[in-house]
Amino acid sequence: MAWVTTIIEPRGIKTCRVEFVEEDVMEMTLAWWAALLGLALAIILILRKLNTTYALLLGAVFGCLIGGAGFVNTTNIIVEGTQSVMGTVVRVLAAGVLAGVMMESGAADRIAQTIVGVFGKHMAILSLALATMIICAVGVFIPVAVLIVAPIAIEVGTRLHISKLALLVALSGGGKAGNIISPNPNTIAVASGFKVDVSSVMISSFIPALFGLAMTVVLATLIQRRGMLVETDTTLQESVASNNKENLPSISRSLVAPVLAVSLLLINPLGSVFNIGVLKSFHVDAMYILPFAAIVGLLAMRQGSKILDYTKAGLQRMIDVVLILIGAGALGGLITHSDLPAQIVKLIDSMGISGSFLAPISGILMAAAAASTSTGVILGSKSFGVSILSFGVTPTAAAVTMQAGATVIDALPHGNYFHVTAKTLNMTIAQRMHVLVYEAMIGLTMTIAATVMYIIF
Repeated sequence: MAWVTTIIEPRGIKTCRVEFVEEDVMEMTLAWWAALLGLALAIILILRKLNTTYALLLGAVFGCLIGGAGFVNTTNIIVEGTQSVMGTVVRVLAAGVLAGVMMESGAADRIAQTIVGVFGKHMAILSLALATMIICAVGVFIPVAVLIVAPIAIEVGTRLHISKLALLVALSGGGKAGNIISPNPNTIAVASGFKVDVSSVMISSFIPALFGLAMTVVLATLIQRRGMLVETDTTLQESVASNNKENLPSISRSLVAPVLAVSLLLINPLGSVFNIGVLKSFHVDAMYILPFAAIVGLLAMRQGSKILDYTKAGLQRMIDVVLILIGAGALGGLITHSDLPAQIVKLIDSMGISGSFLAPISGILMAAAAASTSTGVILGSKSFGVSILSFGVTPTAAAVTMQAGATVIDALPHGNYFHVTAKTLNMTIAQRMHVLVYEAMIGLTMTIAATVMYIIF
C-alpha cells in the first residue's frame, strides 16, 4: 500500500513524499481450502518427481495467492515461514559434523558389526533391529543407518533363509525406534517447534522407542519366511563384500563420540530430575555439543587429520535436509496463516475426540502428506502448536507424541526413504509397498505408548 503526502514549505514550495506501508501479515487469515490446495499441489509435484524443496515452495506460493494474499503478502508469509526454521537449520548443520564423523570414519560400521556379532544368529532379527536403532540414535540419518546395516542383514539373511520383507521390517523398524531418540533433524525440529531442549525429547521418547523395537522384533520374526528369500537374489550377495571395510576403528574408540554427545545432552535433564543445581545450570545447546563430541571422537580414533574431509562429507549429507526444511517452513507459513488448524480442531471435536490428541494426529497427517518425519513435525508444530498447547498439553508431551505420530506413515512412495530402502534390498515397488503396513504398525505402537504415557496419564 502506498500514498503521497504533500508538504507545503514556508516559501510556498510544494514537495511530495511517497510512503509505503506494509500490510500487517500477522492479521491476515487465509481460507482453509487455500492451505489444503497448496498442500495438495506440493504433494502432486513431489509425486511428479519435482525437487521436494521447490514443490513445497510452489505449494506455499500457490496456496497464498489463491487465498487472496496478493504478491506482497505472499512474499511476507513465505519469508516469515522460512525464517521460523532457521534455528533448526543451524542445529541440523551442527549435527552434520557428528554424522560425517560417524559415517566416514567407519565408527558406525564397527558399532553395527559388533552388535550383530554379540547377539549371534539365534537372535539375528533382534541384533539387526537393535544395530539400526543404535546407529540411528547416535546421530546417523535413518536411511543411512539402514544402508550401513543392510549388507550385514543380507549376509545373515542368506545364511538363515530370512526373507527380504522381514529384513527390511527389522531395519526400518529399528531405525524408526532410534530416530525418535536421536539428535537428528526430526528431533531437533520438533524440539525447536515447541521450544524445549532436544535432550528432553530424546529422554522422554526412550520408553516409546523400546515399545517400537519390541514390536519390530515380533513382526519381523512372524514374517521371516514370508516373501522372497535373500538367498535367491544373487545380486544382493555380491553387494555384501562392498561393505567389508578394512582398518575400522575399535569399538571403544568408535563409541567415544556418541557416548560423549549423549552424556553432555543428558546433563541438564538429569539435573532437573534429581534437582541438582550445578547440573541444572548447564545450558549448552546441541549446536555446540554435537560438533564438539564429533571432534573429540575423531581424535580418539586417531583420524584428526581427516577432519576437513569428514566435515565436508557431513555437510554434503545435510544440504538436502536443510533445503527441505526451508521448503517445509514456507508451507508451514501458509498453514499457520490460514484457519486450517482451527477447522481441524473443530473436526476433531465434532468426532468426540479430545483435543489433547491433536499432537499425535497432526504428526501422522503432516508426515504422511510430506512423506518425511522431519518435514511432518515442522508442519505439525508450526501449524498446530498453539492449538495443541491450548488444550493443556505440556510442550515436551506435545513434542514427543507428535514426533512418534510422524513415524506412522512417513515412508510413502512420494518420499526418498521409500525408494532408498527398496534399492538397499533390491526390492520392487510392489514388494516395498508390503513393508508399509508393518512400518505403520511399529510407528503406531510408539505413538500409542507415547500418548498413554504423556497425555492420558
